[in-house]
Amino acid sequence: MPRAMAKEHTKDLLLDFGADGKTLLPVVTQDSRTKDVLILAFVNREAFDETRRSGFATYWSRSRNELWKKGLTSGDMLRVDEIRINCEQNSLVYLVTPQGKGACHAKRPDGLPYPSCYYRRIEPDGTLAYVADAPAR
Repeated sequence: MPRAMAKEHTKDLLLDFGADGKTLLPVVTQDSRTKDVLILAFVNREAFDETRRSGFATYWSRSRNELWKKGLTSGDMLRVDEIRINCEQNSLVYLVTPQGKGACHAKRPDGLPYPSCYYRRIEPDGTLAYVADAPAR
């Protein structure tokens, strides 16, 4: 029987953000109530620590190369209820309660944000179709 890895059974938090704290780890963000996946984003040490300190989902924006507290400008904040970690301690799940009208920066035709960034599906012919159950909250 193979020897178990320490990260798989320890109670110690062993996330590796690299020596400079800038290594990015993926975070799946899920609605605590519905379990819908809202966002896939990334955190470095600074974003992870700010999430834990503030209680609101904070990520590292790869496109802007800066800290991104989701909803700070739109009001669509995500209150973190629980943080889960995978067996290898190299990815996270944030279970959140949305505080605004949606989670996505993309807007529906009525101007409201989509509740999740996953509001379209890929059809068999390769085209995209809107998910019927993606109304605003």
